[in-house]
Amino acid sequence: MADSQPTGDTEVHPPESGASRRRWLIAPIVLIVVALLFGVPLWTLFFSGSDWPLSLRIFGCVVFAAAAIALPVSMARGHARAHDRAALIGDTLLGTVWVLFVWSALGSIAAGLLALAGLEDPLRSRIVAAAVLVVVTGLLVWGHHEAMRVPRIVERSVVVPRLGAGLDGLRVVMITDTHYGPLDRAGWSAKVVDVVNTLDADVLCHLGDLADGSVLRREHQVQPLRGARAALAKVYVTGNHEYFGEAQDWLDHMETLGWTALHNKHLVVERGGARLVVAGVDDRTAAASTLEGHGADLDRALEGVDADLPVFLLAHQPKQIDEAVRRDVEVQVSGHTHGGQIWPFEYLVRLDQPTVHGLSRHGKHTQLYTSRGTGFWGPPFRVFAPSEITVLVLRTEAS
Repeated sequence: MADSQPTGDTEVHPPESGASRRRWLIAPIVLIVVALLFGVPLWTLFFSGSDWPLSLRIFGCVVFAAAAIALPVSMARGHARAHDRAALIGDTLLGTVWVLFVWSALGSIAAGLLALAGLEDPLRSRIVAAAVLVVVTGLLVWGHHEAMRVPRIVERSVVVPRLGAGLDGLRVVMITDTHYGPLDRAGWSAKVVDVVNTLDADVLCHLGDLADGSVLRREHQVQPLRGARAALAKVYVTGNHEYFGEAQDWLDHMETLGWTALHNKHLVVERGGARLVVAGVDDRTAAASTLEGHGADLDRALEGVDADLPVFLLAHQPKQIDEAVRRDVEVQVSGHTHGGQIWPFEYLVRLDQPTVHGLSRHGKHTQLYTSRGTGFWGPPFRVFAPSEITVLVLRTEAS
């Protein structure tokens, strides 16, 4: 029997690629999210029951429509195509519209309460619109200041029962989530290092998400880290953002700046005859990268470790705590969450991570400290989530 052949009228189409299918799935989701983010504030400020003049409503529609188009376009061009100016525009729009959306939604609730109190429209809706504008403007100005300032110092004592007496009072200074990126923060970086160098660090840690972009593009912002000082060790682990680009290059580059890259490995610090294992693992997303030899591996990081020594673990994401508990690690330190960065985003972070910030206990022996982060990602705002430079003072017993 002869093989069947397509007739002249038959078209043969290649199978739809997975990437194409994902685009078709993502596109409507993006449209819905953008419509909500811009639609709720537009309604609260210009429509609802405010009865503004038609010209003002048209103006509002034009401004919001332009911003709604600019957001996905600038984010795609800025982050997917590595165009810093577009990224800055997109990030700023994203932060602005998120704050505007949240407080417009709260304004709608306030309008309902005012209606119950007997206040009629259009006065009621105009009061709400004005209040939303004032609050959002104030929060954005303050939030930008909080993002750009040198972080506060947060100091906590952590009791490590197996810590030897010679290491009692060991000062571990931590920075994380610096996210050097489209906004040039080389000057800010130098100021952070100046503060770090006043803290008498015995061990200095960077917990990942060092930079967004290649070493070539961000090197000058990272360069001040060369001058950071610590008595015993300076150590670094990767975050998830390193795996959007050049994770191995960043590990190598930090070594040239005098930092030890804990790429699933450990070192031992010693003072007064007491020893502490300082270990680090790759970010939990590393295994999905195309980089050979990358992937969080605590067993490899602790290979050859004396079982009698306490372990201090660097792992970028708090949810990596499960592995730390399995290996009876005394202390894990993490970043990643930014403390939510812009309220109330922290409640969404809680759906993905076991903690958002602060000290917590897990399992029988393991403590986790989660930093709010030293820098910020994307939107240059921090609202009710202050940045920090963390000092953990390790103690043999509670004072």
